[in-house]
Amino acid sequence: MRMLQFMCLAAVGVLAGCSDQDVAQTTTSDATTDPATSYVVDSEPAGAIPVGEAREAVEDEQAVTLVGTIGGSAEPFVDGLAAFTIVDPKVPYCAEEEGCPTPWDYCCTQDQVKDNIATVKIVDDSGNPVASGARELLGVKELSTVVVDGKAERDEQGNLTVAATQVYVRPSE
Repeated sequence: MRMLQFMCLAAVGVLAGCSDQDVAQTTTSDATTDPATSYVVDSEPAGAIPVGEAREAVEDEQAVTLVGTIGGSAEPFVDGLAAFTIVDPKVPYCAEEEGCPTPWDYCCTQDQVKDNIATVKIVDDSGNPVASGARELLGVKELSTVVVDGKAERDEQGNLTVAATQVYVRPSE
């Protein structure tokens, strides 16, 4: 009888040990999962069109892949959300050498920006904006060039917003 109790206790100990190990592995795995991995892709989506072209051709609710440079204002990022503005790569931004401390605001070419800008908001599977800063989530900054894939949203004034589900960040030149 004593031997049977010992074997039962040993079996419970082994099971508990395995159970604790599984929990530890799951916890470690979950803690190291990077939330950006569900939004950032490793290869550039095909068929990206520049922002200016998209503003002219893309309709509301249409699937779209855009390429643009983060900027358009002194503060192109939306605090607390994975959202920012992008400008058509054909629009030149001001150089620091020209005395512009914030070249991403396109102060030298503002007249070209209004027809070549779009807002990007990263959305989850339910279509809700992701409540995390884009800089941290995507590893981007002002003047980063991105290719975003998502759905177009147009307002009454013709402004373009992309509800993006994927972002490719082009390597810096």
